[in-house]
Amino acid sequence: MDKPASGPGHRRPKAYQDTRFLESRDARALRILAEYLEPLHRFQRYHVEDTIVFMGSARLLSQEAATAALAEAERRGEGIEAARIALELSAYYEAARTLARRLTEWSKNLGREERRFVVCTGGGPGIMEAASRGASEARGLNVGLTISMPEDEFGNPYVSRELHFHFHYFFMRKFWFVYLAKAVVLFPGGFGTLDELFEILTLVQTRKMRKRIPIVLFGTKYWDEVVNFGALVKYGTISPGDLDLFRRTDSVDEAYHIIVQGLAENALGMPGAVL
Repeated sequence: MDKPASGPGHRRPKAYQDTRFLESRDARALRILAEYLEPLHRFQRYHVEDTIVFMGSARLLSQEAATAALAEAERRGEGIEAARIALELSAYYEAARTLARRLTEWSKNLGREERRFVVCTGGGPGIMEAASRGASEARGLNVGLTISMPEDEFGNPYVSRELHFHFHYFFMRKFWFVYLAKAVVLFPGGFGTLDELFEILTLVQTRKMRKRIPIVLFGTKYWDEVVNFGALVKYGTISPGDLDLFRRTDSVDEAYHIIVQGLAENALGMPGAVL
């Protein structure tokens, strides 16, 4: 005969082992805290104090994949225009890959024991995969901050296993993007990229972020079409000087120079996360 649940032979799990409680509404604060403490533990363990954050669309393909997709579209006789656009946009994938590789090589040659200026992405495909891939090709660690999604999630095989994080809360993921960042480069992207761009610009504009970081928008044609910064100045909703918070470029060489110069001037002598 089964013992009653409240009998002396039944022992309730400790609160921190009770998954039913931990997944409940009442334990939300604990889950939020866990998404701060667990990443903090791993970053400290692997001596990651500074990152270069790459943001951009998850939908962009590598040049190889886009070329193959266009060939298949032409064979089928449908979707050709979309495939041609994807091939054109693949230039951004390759640029992110090259830039991440060069920055990782530069960082590794600083001759310091701690891991400085580690490439960090959202851990997904597209631009995120490209940056992780470039860092991996330079034999450097890179950080992947993935987020749980209701639809199928995509893997990124180039993220360093030790520094691959999986978040439930968007705001905790955003915190880790910004907290360790010493430079940010944004490639063409959608709602998520725009959200991240304006959050970072708001933090800098309002001086909630005290550290000086280079912010680079890669792809001037795209950004000029998608965001009319000039109109914001015209209507007085931002100051003319706010346009100096970021730089726009189409050149990997120029982006590399802007970031390296900014890091050398503002971050090399001050390791660690400073908001």
